[in-house]
Amino acid sequence: MPSMRSTELGWTCMGSVPTIKALFKLALTAVEAAKAAQWLLCNSTNALESATFNLFPNLVAIGPLLASNRLAKQAVHFWNEDMTCLEWLDQQPACSVFQEVALGLELTNRPFLWVVRPGLTKETCDMYPDGYMDRIGTRGKIVSWAPQPAVLAHPSIACFLSRNSTLEGFLNRTCICDVWMNGLWFEKDENGVIGRDEIMGKIDQLINHREFKTRALDLKEKVMNSIREDGSSCKNFKRFVKWMQEKDGYGENVMKIQLGL
Repeated sequence: MPSMRSTELGWTCMGSVPTIKALFKLALTAVEAAKAAQWLLCNSTNALESATFNLFPNLVAIGPLLASNRLAKQAVHFWNEDMTCLEWLDQQPACSVFQEVALGLELTNRPFLWVVRPGLTKETCDMYPDGYMDRIGTRGKIVSWAPQPAVLAHPSIACFLSRNSTLEGFLNRTCICDVWMNGLWFEKDENGVIGRDEIMGKIDQLINHREFKTRALDLKEKVMNSIREDGSSCKNFKRFVKWMQEKDGYGENVMKIQLGL
């Protein structure tokens, strides 16, 4: 399992000490609860995190379980999705757009989709420099929220930019930048700010160096193989289903499970 930075542990990123303590206590509670589980299911795959699963053999990889495979429309948030962003994406060249961008993307001179959630500031318009909307014109699309799975699956999307860690966990920088090597980390300047030039440089590097896309496609193939009929995650899931169908001595299902999503 790769080494991780203590400053990126989930409970250390909350700012206030009381919140940090509360999250750390919650994490300890979850660890204790997991000890009573007969199965520890993870929505991941050995293809992505083999070192972790080797270190913790009691974890069972059954993923990725994709929300898009469910019959019903999925909603994991309380914001209204602006579906016009998909129409806008349809008009863009393949692999040309970035989602959830910062102001630095203006310098890239590339099309972008920027999600700005309501309530981030008292007055959202104050976030934009003078004349910003006129300069970006139709090259940029700014919405309050978007159907994220559909956006990320759109052929016009070249990469995803976030001010937070993907999955909002502590292992993301390590996995994405150091292990999988299909992403880049923004470095802050001496004032603790991620500057516009830094953003532009990393975006250009990510797009212009084809090895990032090559590695991403390789990971995609490995992940999809794991959920096919003879894949490792598929086999683990079937083994779990078989266990649920088995009866204990009293003719009842044993249902002590810890889901690690």
